Amino acid sequence: MRTLVLASTSPYRLQLLRQLGLPFQVAAPLFKESIDQEIAPELQVKYLASHKAKSLSERYPDALIIGADQVFVDGRGKVLGKPGSVEGALAQLREMSGRCHTFYTGVTLFDSRSGEALTDVVTFTVFLKKLSREQIARYIERENPIDCAGSFKIEGLGIALMERMEGCDYTALIGLPLIKLTEMLGRFGVEVL
Repeated sequence: MRTLVLASTSPYRLQLLRQLGLPFQVAAPLFKESIDQEIAPELQVKYLASHKAKSLSERYPDALIIGADQVFVDGRGKVLGKPGSVEGALAQLREMSGRCHTFYTGVTLFDSRSGEALTDVVTFTVFLKKLSREQIARYIERENPIDCAGSFKIEGLGIALMERMEGCDYTALIGLPLIKLTEMLGRFGVEVL
């Protein structure tokens, strides 16, 4: 099998990719990402995922390289990143409480040998319960989601913040859409099963 590389420093993406049971390597992408409020979220995550994957092509000249990126668009249409601090998480969750929000997750599978790439985006929508300041503070104290877009971890206690969720692949919400990635791998001859 071709060398498979995950171009990411995210422990969440690493954990997700392990679910597929394929051998792979992990490397930090050599690409500095930034969020631009003027660019549509779908285009932004495709661009970032693609450039993360392609940034490792010289280091891995004969590999299939996976890049992924995610942005969170709040109920008012503003693109938000990771909160970065407890105060940032408190502010994000207070603003999100009782509203609907969408996550856009871009994924690229890049063949560094041929230069061929597959890139797509998967969306997932969450509807948060109306939460009190105390509930938000207790959640953040227990889970410390400062490194997560949207300030929650759906694979943990963050599920208690939800009224409902909509989407075709919950792994997109965590940061790496495995259904789409499995399809892409198959198109490059890598059969997960």
